[in-house]
Amino acid sequence: MNKDEKNPHFASSQDVHIDESYFSWLEELKGRYQKAQIKAAVKVNSEQLLFYWQLGRDLVIRRAEEQWGTGVVEQVSLDLKAAFPKAKGFSTTNLWNMKKWYVFYSSYMGDEKLQQVVGELQSVDNETNVKLQQVGAGLQEQIESTGDELAFPLLFSYVPWGHHILIITKCKDIDEALFYIRQTINEGWSRNTLDNCLRADLFHTQGGAISNFTDYLTPVQSRLAQEVTKDTYDFGFLELPKQYDEEDLEDELEKNITRFLLELGTGFAFVGRQKEIIVAGKSRRIDMLFYHIKLRSYVVCELKAKPFEPEFAGKLNFYVNAVDELLKADDDNPTIGLLICKDKNQTEVKWAFKGISTPIGVASYDNVRIKQIREALPSEEDLSRQIQLFENARKMNRSEEKL
Repeated sequence: MNKDEKNPHFASSQDVHIDESYFSWLEELKGRYQKAQIKAAVKVNSEQLLFYWQLGRDLVIRRAEEQWGTGVVEQVSLDLKAAFPKAKGFSTTNLWNMKKWYVFYSSYMGDEKLQQVVGELQSVDNETNVKLQQVGAGLQEQIESTGDELAFPLLFSYVPWGHHILIITKCKDIDEALFYIRQTINEGWSRNTLDNCLRADLFHTQGGAISNFTDYLTPVQSRLAQEVTKDTYDFGFLELPKQYDEEDLEDELEKNITRFLLELGTGFAFVGRQKEIIVAGKSRRIDMLFYHIKLRSYVVCELKAKPFEPEFAGKLNFYVNAVDELLKADDDNPTIGLLICKDKNQTEVKWAFKGISTPIGVASYDNVRIKQIREALPSEEDLSRQIQLFENARKMNRSEEKL
């Protein structure tokens, strides 16, 4: 008998009655433990980042190099490593990065965008928002700032240090930096993913659809809606006939819906194609309907196999209003319309938006592959039939020659 069997609380698997309530409780325990792990990891990261921020701030505010000499950063590095030999992060390079980090954002101290971010917690999804609130509760007393220094933005707490270094090293201004910070939080980007997106210059290539989002959505919703749309969608995964129409375009997108969702971006859920809605007793059909998880709103997608025409905006506006009235739940945000057409003219689109009171955007697509002309070639069945007819005719000719 082993020591566990001597324990009066020990029971073999035969003494346990496993049912659905047990599995439900077990899943609850797993979820609770995972949340505890996340909370602990976020807390540790937050405290470390706060320390880095304050060290970088001290090097700037105290004018350390002027006061103690040009080698002061190297000296601080040596002294901290001697005091805390098991700690990581006190290399000279890392200390310079802390200063660079503080300098990058403090140079925008009077910028309205950064001031909004300093107190911004609502710009991320609910789960992340809860985590940031938990972190913020423990840090608030420590981050009070005076007029000549920049407070530590709580939003930064949820971005790992290595990500911050990449962002300040490769971004040219605060708009670009804040874009990658928000994307890292909202999309859960790894450092490698962030690096790839920085190299691909995602900031300048994503979120370019011509829209009126700022007029009819809240600032947070408007920004997110702009970020999840593109100026031009790459339809290189489609192969269409030379004279294709909207139906052909829809058919191919539906067949390649996984690729289409990847091109649209994270957060889109496909609701259906030719989604029927009944308005005033008449059946109307939306080309493609999506729901965006983070926007918490329906996205009406209309497709056109030709360049933008002003009347397209009016039809899209009608469908957006219809979805708001017929499908949108009370806790959903306003429905968004997205028109994807073959080409667009910015002036025509902006003029077409005037008088429209729903949030809509217009984008274009490119790189569609044209099918090779196969219709002119005979099928295998036709070839077999022709060969058989030829063989029959040759046999008949031989028979006639013998006669």
